[in-house]
Amino acid sequence: MEPPAPYSVHPYLRSRFDAVGRKLAFAAKDLDEWRRWRRATLRKLRALTGYDTMQRAPLRAKITEELDFPDYVRQRVEVQTEPGVMMPLYVLIPKSGTPPWSAVIAPHGHGGGGKAAVVGRRDIPEVAKAIDFYNYDYGVQFVRAGLIVFAPDARGFGERQENAAKGNILDSSCRFINNMAYPLGQTVTGMWAWDLHRLVDYIETRPDARADRIGCGGLSGGGLQTLWATALDAPARDAPARIRCAVISGYLYGCKESLLDLHGNCSCNYVPHLYENVDMGDVAALIAPRPLLVETGTRDGLNGASGLANVTSQMGIIRRAYRLLGAEQALAHDVFEGEHLWHGVEAVPWMVEHLA
Repeated sequence: MEPPAPYSVHPYLRSRFDAVGRKLAFAAKDLDEWRRWRRATLRKLRALTGYDTMQRAPLRAKITEELDFPDYVRQRVEVQTEPGVMMPLYVLIPKSGTPPWSAVIAPHGHGGGGKAAVVGRRDIPEVAKAIDFYNYDYGVQFVRAGLIVFAPDARGFGERQENAAKGNILDSSCRFINNMAYPLGQTVTGMWAWDLHRLVDYIETRPDARADRIGCGGLSGGGLQTLWATALDAPARDAPARIRCAVISGYLYGCKESLLDLHGNCSCNYVPHLYENVDMGDVAALIAPRPLLVETGTRDGLNGASGLANVTSQMGIIRRAYRLLGAEQALAHDVFEGEHLWHGVEAVPWMVEHLA
């Protein structure tokens, strides 16, 4: 990390992080403490992200296009997630196996044109380059493994770019949306989690998908979406969560090094008052005891100054939650030699196994 500029506020904010951070740190010693921690943490995170301010609306789902490929069919679908807020997505339907298939939501990250890279849109030259660079077509990898895949455009990406971002399909609108949303008590993070939960509502309406076998997995910003949507997926007391397992790739590390120090990252990473309450491992601990696999590249610059140590610190928090719940075998960490990209070598068969 470079030394701060002479009058930088960065050193002060680093010390403030240590002074006020993690009021809701995971520290449960028994199941009763875990239940109380989980209720309080979910309540706080839904409030901080503005998730509780979202408004339900009829899905009004419609299929607008269907194209045939050698080993799958690709549909373009639109669903309404809030009043007047439409979410376009692709559905990849396998040609192997027998419906209904286990389902996986495959949210995208930055730099791939939204859902286009995830579903392998090599007909778009910029997207084709992103697919090769990040191994970005994990939606195609999942459908070829026999899963029905739902790949949405997150708000601000792909077909959902704001006007200020248009002109380059790879650009995002996160900063523009957060500039509008923060003063209204909302965040991109909350919007994305809400939209993925509404996508689960849509999956439950499809006869070709198993509503009781839904996973979620994505790279980078897709890992962010997977983390938050899976963590905040908390139905009524004693009912099972609807997102049954998750793969978080290139997005699980300590916030101080990877977000506060690397403060040039996209605004979608930042939730007001977050560090005062939790670190990223605390958020992921909400996923326990559901199966969770984390992918980490050894040379991923987003890991922070201490590299893998900044990731394993958060994995330690998560592991304590899984150990408490007797579910250590449901937590996996695939550390691979590489940079910021989707690995998939363990993740794809792992998702198939845990949705089987």
